[in-house]
Amino acid sequence: MDLLRTKSIEQSIQDTEEPEHQLKKDLSAWDLTVFGIGVIVGTGIFVLTGIAAATNAGPAISLSFLVAGVACALAALCYAEFASSVPVAGSAYTFSYAALGELLAWIIGWDLVLEFTLGAAAVSVGWAQYLTVVLPVPESIAGEGSVNLVAAAIVLALTAIMIVGVKLSSRFNAVMVAIKLAVVLLFIVAGVVKIKSANWSPFIPPPGAPPRAANATETGSPLIQVLFGIEPLA
Repeated sequence: MDLLRTKSIEQSIQDTEEPEHQLKKDLSAWDLTVFGIGVIVGTGIFVLTGIAAATNAGPAISLSFLVAGVACALAALCYAEFASSVPVAGSAYTFSYAALGELLAWIIGWDLVLEFTLGAAAVSVGWAQYLTVVLPVPESIAGEGSVNLVAAAIVLALTAIMIVGVKLSSRFNAVMVAIKLAVVLLFIVAGVVKIKSANWSPFIPPPGAPPRAANATETGSPLIQVLFGIEPLA
């Protein structure tokens, strides 16, 4: 058996046009655009960015955004070229099957499954951590125990939405993207009047510099407590 055999683009297109394999095209160009924005603006910007800036990078974290933006743009160009050359569902699996062979496509396909599994776990844990700060959720079921029940509930809820159908998933994704963009814009608008150029020096903290307090304001209190008077649970 030839493990490095490739599948031609014509054969891939023909396979997807068979009635038992054909997918319904329920997503519009707008749905796909919103989905792409949702992938770009991930949960990491709310979970890790502030901690990294406060404890390690300082103002130089802006350089990290520039470098990451260039890398993301190059990846987007690659995927755009692949999608136009191999217009078949399957993402990197289909692309690698046509270009590199079945074995590498099989490995990449399982890598995608592992990536999405670990990504969903990390994002759900981040959501659970925020819920323990904003809502009266006991930390014993959201991080300190052997099983994070809140994160598991989030994954199950999102799984149920996806099982219902693609259209509902796209609508839910649109709502979540609108909320994320609103939060980012609110942060920018509220923070632009608080800019202090004195905090930009040193722009790149020297190695071994003591970290600033993470997740705290100048008063030493969490932001949620300063804004709304809500004290986090112990």
